[in-house]
Amino acid sequence: MNKQIKSLFYFAVTLFSLSLTACDSKNPSMETSETEDFRPEIILAGSTFASPFFNKVLEIYGESHPTTKFTYRSIGSGAGIEQFIEGTADIGTTDAPINDKESARLNGEFEEIIVISGMISIAYNIDGLTDTLHLPRDVYTDIFLGNITRWNDPRILAANPNINLPSSAIQVIARSDSSGTTFAFTNHLATISPTWKTEFGATKLLDWPGTTVVAKGNEGVSQRLAITKNSISYVEFGFAKRLGLNVARLENKAGKFVLPDNKTGDMGLTDTFYPEAEDLASSIADPEGESAYPIVAYTWALIRQQYKTPDKASEIKNLINWTLEEGQSLAQPLYYLPLSPEIIQAEQEKLGL
Repeated sequence: MNKQIKSLFYFAVTLFSLSLTACDSKNPSMETSETEDFRPEIILAGSTFASPFFNKVLEIYGESHPTTKFTYRSIGSGAGIEQFIEGTADIGTTDAPINDKESARLNGEFEEIIVISGMISIAYNIDGLTDTLHLPRDVYTDIFLGNITRWNDPRILAANPNINLPSSAIQVIARSDSSGTTFAFTNHLATISPTWKTEFGATKLLDWPGTTVVAKGNEGVSQRLAITKNSISYVEFGFAKRLGLNVARLENKAGKFVLPDNKTGDMGLTDTFYPEAEDLASSIADPEGESAYPIVAYTWALIRQQYKTPDKASEIKNLINWTLEEGQSLAQPLYYLPLSPEIIQAEQEKLGL
């Protein structure tokens, strides 16, 4: 009897072991293993505003440069600058010019290269509304200041007399992370509003007033807006287009209400002269021109004057130059704005080309 029990026990254990083996053989993770990539890697980190553009650039450029691995970290301009300073990213990307404190940490041994430009839209999700909203300058500023809190506020109604707006509370959504998009947006608000300039100024990160809900990255803000009724936010125009978000006609400096598109965005860029990065950001904070879209921004690539190896330095310079030349053709299909020939030439001179 004991021998029978022992035999049955061993038989059960054997069946159980075989069943585990069979299960494992059906598990794809057990069948294959990823091949390690030993190629040298170039890491870019920063702007979520321009992340779709950079991802496309790296995809196309990488096809003709297969011996190098290219990685883009869409983590926000502030974090991208920090990783560039710390040396964990080879190229930092930012929609806000690097400031004096950040420059000091790098001993000034870097270059800021403008690589692309784009538009910041004010997008909204008003329950049941499909009409295009008109927002005067003082109105959208006061919405983000928390001074206008309901969609049927008399000042919004006055600008939209033929639109039936609800009495619902306005839910503002903003960036939680250190953001170049936030810098460009607040730079614009500080330029057109003395109140905003005094209370917040132009900044990558701020403590938003009122009941503002925050999300990380242009991706996070756009997605939160899409699922939040009666909300409003500022997002890179391409993100709004891809998610089918409604975007407002904004009043520009000339008093005209303008939608973001390639033509109005181009009108908002000041290319007649080429000042330094911070001056250039300020010069487009409130563009001139009747057809100019009022909120436009540049994106900079931060590169070092010296890298650990000549090969890496050469590859980075070639990548940036390709972005300034062939890469500009990728801009419009992704709702970005190609750079002017004047800016491209000036940036290539920084590269020593």
